[in-house]
Amino acid sequence: MPKITVITRTGESRDVDADNDLSLMEVIRDNGFDELLALCGGCCSCATCHVHIDPAYADKLPAMGEDENDLLESTDHRTAQSRLSCQIPVTDDLDGLIVTIAQED
Repeated sequence: MPKITVITRTGESRDVDADNDLSLMEVIRDNGFDELLALCGGCCSCATCHVHIDPAYADKLPAMGEDENDLLESTDHRTAQSRLSCQIPVTDDLDGLIVTIAQED
């Protein structure tokens, strides 16, 4: 079971256990991080699960799809590390990942 460090918008961090086969969004939401809204429930249609991923893990993630890229274009807080957490499946390769919840638009 991978351990993931989640950093909130205020800079607080907490390590959480992440079940494989869940999305990163589900892991963050299910561990009580209420600031990750995930309004569409993981359908890749809203960008309210926007996070910044530790660059060391970029090559362990699936490629960004066109829909995800389009949604991230609409945010003021997009960086090179931006992803939608609903589009990242949790695997053992993500053990030790540090993810920061992006600022709200």
